[in-house]
Amino acid sequence: MRIGVLSDVHSNRVAFESVLDDMPDVDGLVCAGDVVGYNPWPAECVEMVREREIPTVMGNHDRAVASGTAFRFNQMAKAGVEHARERLSENQRDWLADLPDERHEFDGRVKIVHGHPDDPDHYTMPEEFSADLLDGEDVLVMGHTHVQYAEEYADGVVMNPGSVGQPRDGDPRAAYAVLDLDDLSVEQRRVEYDIEAVRREVEAVGLPSKIGARLERGQ
Repeated sequence: MRIGVLSDVHSNRVAFESVLDDMPDVDGLVCAGDVVGYNPWPAECVEMVREREIPTVMGNHDRAVASGTAFRFNQMAKAGVEHARERLSENQRDWLADLPDERHEFDGRVKIVHGHPDDPDHYTMPEEFSADLLDGEDVLVMGHTHVQYAEEYADGVVMNPGSVGQPRDGDPRAAYAVLDLDDLSVEQRRVEYDIEAVRREVEAVGLPSKIGARLERGQ
C-alpha cells in the first residue's frame, strides 16, 4: 500500500495542484496540517482537501484562523490569518476548528501530528528525529518545520514530507512524499510550480510582498 503524504499547504493552490498532478498512483492521502495561512487561496485549498476526504490534523495556522487568534505570529503570518478568515465561509472555519491534533490512520499504523507528538506547536527539526518518537505506530508523520526529511529505524519510520505551499529547506519546489506501508520506505518528492503566478496573486489580494518573494528562495 502506498500513501501520498502532504503537509503545510498554506493556501497555495498553484503548488497544491502541481503536487496532485505529480502524485503517482497511491492508495490514499494524509495531511499533517496547516492547510491555510500565508498565501492567497485558503478557501480553495480547504475545499481541495475536503473534496478528497484527506485525513488532516490541525496546524497552528489552522487553529489561529479557526479561533481568530495569532498572538505570536509575525506580520506575514498574521496577514495570512486575517486573509483566510475573510475568505473562508463559516462552514469552512468550522471544519478547521474540528480538526484533531493527531490522527491514527491505516489500522493505526500511521500516526499524524503537526509539530511533535507531545506538543503540536514544537518545531521537530531533523536532528531531533529518533525512534523514541514512535509510540507503537509503524510511521510517525510530522509537519510544521517545512523541512523535508525522513529516517527509517528498526521500529518504524519518522518523517516530514516538507511543505507543499512554502518550503523552507532551500529548495523552492513544492514538497511531498510517498510512503510505502509494505516495506516502510519513503520516497521524498519535489515538483516545480508557477511561483510567479503566486507572487502576482499575493500582490493582487494585498498580502505582504515578502510572502511571494520568499517562495523563490525556498525560505
